[in-house]
Amino acid sequence: MSMNVVDAKGNGRERVSHQASQRWWVWLRLILLGVFLAAVTGVVMALPLLPSGRVVLDKGEIAPEDVRAPQSAFYVSAILLEQKQQEAAAQVLAAYTRPDPELARQQLNRTRQVLDYLGSVRADTLASSAQKRGWILAVPELADMSVDTLDSLLALSDASWDRVQHETLAVIDQEMRREIREGFLEMALVEVPALVALDLSAEETESTIALVRHFLVPNSFLDLAATAEAQARARERVAADLESSTIRYEPGQMVVREGERVSALHIEALDQLGLRQPQVKWTAVTGAGVLAVVTTLLMLLYLARFQAAILWDGQQLLLLVLLTSFSVLGAGLIVPGGVVLRYLAPAPALAMLAAAALGPHAGVATAFFLGVVVGVVADYSLEMFTYTACAGLLAALALVRVQRISALFRAGAFVALANVVTIVIFHLPQGIDQPVDLLLLSASGLGNAGISASLALGGLFLIGPLFDVTTTMRLIELSRPDHPLLQRLLREASATYHHSLMVANLAERAAERIGADPLLTRVGAYYHDVGKIARPYFFTENQASGVNPHDRLDPRTSAEVIVSHVKDGLDLARRYRLPRRIRAFIPEHHGTNRASFLYHKAVELAGDEALVDENAFRYPGPKPQSKETALAMLADGCEAAVRSMRPANAEEVAEIVNRVVAERVADGQLNECDLTLRDLEIARDALISGLKGVFHPRIQYPQSGRVAEP
Repeated sequence: MSMNVVDAKGNGRERVSHQASQRWWVWLRLILLGVFLAAVTGVVMALPLLPSGRVVLDKGEIAPEDVRAPQSAFYVSAILLEQKQQEAAAQVLAAYTRPDPELARQQLNRTRQVLDYLGSVRADTLASSAQKRGWILAVPELADMSVDTLDSLLALSDASWDRVQHETLAVIDQEMRREIREGFLEMALVEVPALVALDLSAEETESTIALVRHFLVPNSFLDLAATAEAQARARERVAADLESSTIRYEPGQMVVREGERVSALHIEALDQLGLRQPQVKWTAVTGAGVLAVVTTLLMLLYLARFQAAILWDGQQLLLLVLLTSFSVLGAGLIVPGGVVLRYLAPAPALAMLAAAALGPHAGVATAFFLGVVVGVVADYSLEMFTYTACAGLLAALALVRVQRISALFRAGAFVALANVVTIVIFHLPQGIDQPVDLLLLSASGLGNAGISASLALGGLFLIGPLFDVTTTMRLIELSRPDHPLLQRLLREASATYHHSLMVANLAERAAERIGADPLLTRVGAYYHDVGKIARPYFFTENQASGVNPHDRLDPRTSAEVIVSHVKDGLDLARRYRLPRRIRAFIPEHHGTNRASFLYHKAVELAGDEALVDENAFRYPGPKPQSKETALAMLADGCEAAVRSMRPANAEEVAEIVNRVVAERVADGQLNECDLTLRDLEIARDALISGLKGVFHPRIQYPQSGRVAEP
């Protein structure tokens, strides 16, 4: 007993250790594949993959050879447009405010105050000349007046002083009524002598001019807002006349001559013509690497949130990374090849393949991912990002479930619509001088859709066998009656074949009603009993003339033969390369059920239940892991039970189905799948309805020479 406890603890530790190692391997695999995808993406976004034949020139360098335009092109030069706008703005005259009358009155009053003060100083007979000069210089406006001018003012007679005062006020009043702009005061001061009355003496005129010049101030100031508005209108007029800034090139026209110093206009022309290869800089490489890592993380986080099964399944994750990596490499090779070629790049094929093979969320994630890559490779083009991402997203959403090949081309039609709409949205605002160019791009968008759908179709046929992915195309191929394994089942165990068809019909009906995958359910049910090919006569439906080989075997041996059809079926499935999800139907449709009839027979022979090992009569499992295999289990059990019990009416059919379903639930066979109680109720009603239509009482026809009408 103690040893058993120790063994149990040891086995428990081993299981925990094994699970931990598995978790580490899953995380390591995810990290390695994520790093690989980010590295491929970063290289494609940062470096040119093929020699482009384009020149490597920067502004200020000397052109080593002649560069000519390969095709006709025209574009609005942003550099030329900016130059013309700057010239137009520079020609706009500065706007000034109107002369301020309030400022003129203030200045005139101030002049009167100072003149009255000067009169008081002049009238002081006790002060010396030096004192008077000091008092006059204390006035702020007169602080820089020369000594000679001061002496002249003090030397004037009273009559002359009166005339100077009067004329000073008159000239200031006249001049301040006119516009004196800020910064142009000197021009106004030059005009002062011409405004002084001619009947004044020379001394009076000089004194008047000196006083006026000290009290004149600007009365009109620069209006920044009005000036800026006028400059903006001038720039807008230039921008409206795009023809003046349009540069045109004809095929073979010289762009840069050998030995010529490269200007900004040359660089712009080379970029517009697609003739310039940007120099690779470490900053660009770093930026592309960071963007690649961020985009990869976003895609993985999105899948972890909405379709985590892809990340934990090694084959699905590898398929996702390889599909995305090849698409990124293709974008890096095709998109830089030319304007038309980038619109033909079949990027939506990735979203179609991912959605059809891995699920719609994988399609959405890869569409956005590849959109970012194409946008960056196309010189950080928002148009190409939108063009690629929208087409891919629409294709992924249109392929929720691919039941027929036509679904791919229907998705292609949506891609064509998205492509044309995107092209029109981005090119109409630029003006259509040449409608042929827009038609050419739209035709490229339509061709893109057709190429993408065709590539997706071919890819689905290719990746199914290579990556053991159960695509719709592969399921359709496996459902054909001429499949070699189904032909063997028909020839060597015909009753089992017809039983499988019946189970497939029942399970498919239930799958449709609960939202499971009906095509997968049908095809899986076709192959669920292929193991009976090895020893068909050991199974009741294939026995003829009442000969039952189990009558000559003990119950345990019979159970081993019956249970072994699961192992035989898996061997056949691998030999015929059935997909993993189809192979799952073979062991899971029995789960860990017990061969009850043989078990009870063994108990009867042993006389004591304790003497019989129940595990020897159970199937190896595992229990159903999906809704589809669970439905196959229920349909198989119900069909076999109804066929063997031959119910007389519909109520008996329902009773048998209810009992079989209850037994499977009570035995815990449905504990590991995601069937809900509501799903189970709907599936049970579907099975009862289907079985009622097949196993119903027949009218007993009379035994006569004529066949009675049904």
